[in-house]
Amino acid sequence: MNKKPMLIPEFKVVDYSKSLDFYTQLVGFEVLYERPEEDFAMLEMNHARLMIEGISSKTRSWFVGQLERPLGRGMHLQIEVNDVSHLHQRFKEEEYPIFLDLEEKWYRVKDQEVGHRQFLVQDPDGYLLRFFEEIGRRFPIKEKQKF
Repeated sequence: MNKKPMLIPEFKVVDYSKSLDFYTQLVGFEVLYERPEEDFAMLEMNHARLMIEGISSKTRSWFVGQLERPLGRGMHLQIEVNDVSHLHQRFKEEEYPIFLDLEEKWYRVKDQEVGHRQFLVQDPDGYLLRFFEEIGRRFPIKEKQKF
């Protein structure tokens, strides 16, 4: 049984076709459904969902402020992928700008650490995306007590 995600962000985009191409052709999302007459698509990849909607007179919009690039300032989305190295290579081959190059990073979660291989890019509108795959868990090395 596939459970629907409890949170699905919607990105307002300047060029709907360019953004749809970015997310489907480069990143690998699939279109679950689309309303081209509204410049709207629901996308999914590995159980992660994302909506994109063009900024146009075709859509109703709930704007809370001026829309200036980069959009989504102050936040980024973390998206788990099956093969982060392959996706990173695809961005490199397309000569797409990488915001933060591929790295291995360990994050403390309670009494252990979770490892990620990850990299960051901005989509065509400046939304920051962190693609990652988990590489394992470990217990952190504790400092030796001094007597």
